[in-house]
Amino acid sequence: MNKLRVTLEQWRTLQAVIDFGGYAQAAEKLHRSQSSLSYTIAKLQQQLGMPLLRIEGRKAVLTPAGEVLLRRSRQLVDSAAELEAAAHNLDQGWEPEIRVVVDAAFPSVYLMSALKAFIPLSRGTQIQLNEVVLSGADEALLAGDADLVICGHVPQGFLGDQLIEVEFIAVAHCDHHLHQPGRELTYEDLRREIQIVIRDSGVQLNRDVGWLGSSHRWTVTSIDKATDALVGGLGFGWVPHHHAKRYIESGELRPLPLREGQRRKVHLFMVFGQSERAGPATHKLAAILRENCNETNIKTMREE
Repeated sequence: MNKLRVTLEQWRTLQAVIDFGGYAQAAEKLHRSQSSLSYTIAKLQQQLGMPLLRIEGRKAVLTPAGEVLLRRSRQLVDSAAELEAAAHNLDQGWEPEIRVVVDAAFPSVYLMSALKAFIPLSRGTQIQLNEVVLSGADEALLAGDADLVICGHVPQGFLGDQLIEVEFIAVAHCDHHLHQPGRELTYEDLRREIQIVIRDSGVQLNRDVGWLGSSHRWTVTSIDKATDALVGGLGFGWVPHHHAKRYIESGELRPLPLREGQRRKVHLFMVFGQSERAGPATHKLAAILRENCNETNIKTMREE
């Protein structure tokens, strides 16, 4: 590896001369002598083998090469500052990455709002986000593959706080013949129809939740795909109300008039993968998620 001839301090000095309008102004801001700055810039130009500044009157002006290198040097100095900050954060126990696993039923708008609020507080912590269905969250926890999980079931050996309640609603396309009888529907009415079921993303702990046991079952991999299938008139199924709401309001989907079970509520919990090892960044993100969901719950109760 070639040894670097130019130091970050030399690039910072060049930036100061340009940003503050000259050697005298930069020397005052940096609390250094003007001769010291002049020597640093002269040495920089000598090491690079090209002029970066020229004097016009009493003002130092960048040469074309100086403009290019100054722009690149800003990126270099900023990256070095980020590297030092990252090292400091690691020394303070601030995690470089948070592995977040979220059940697909959790409203995306709340998740994205929380992540946006976390960005200015993140200190460079990266987020690895994985969406799962049903037991996929359990398996992530049990395998140690998650730092923070939002799930509908807290597996044995873990503690979780209830975060939000999600309502699922049974719907079908407005033209589906399940809407034609003009009466309350029973299990017998449903079992002869195609049910759209969302596949459990877990492998070892796979669960069939909401499936009526009919052989007329079409399985999809996500809530979005299930909603698309229902809007396309392929069958009936239960999806989160927040996914179906706009289609119900537009008339494309209609709630099924079930005698029982038209709506069901699912509690989603927030669980730390390893609560005793969760760092400050994980706790900060958890607090933001909790606050967002609390505000949403309060707003919902007021509207009701």
